[in-house]
Amino acid sequence: MTTESNGNAENNGLHAQITETLMSIRPSLQSHGGDLELVEITDDLTVKVKLQGACHGCPGARATLKNGVERVLKERVPMVKEVIAVN
Repeated sequence: MTTESNGNAENNGLHAQITETLMSIRPSLQSHGGDLELVEITDDLTVKVKLQGACHGCPGARATLKNGVERVLKERVPMVKEVIAVN
């Protein structure tokens, strides 16, 4: 996973929580032929991911992203603003 963050101690802890949570979600996506890659965590805590495999271009990808990935991430790391897919 490739990521960017601004490097202060608080954000490094959040970065670790976000990365760990995304890693725990990946097996579910992989079991359906998909995957995701963490691209960036912005200063306002928007998490940018790249959907891969079966998830890339899937009609249900937005629902999976919002109702699955974003929901779980916000439950575990409440400071996360949103999760968005980038190309």
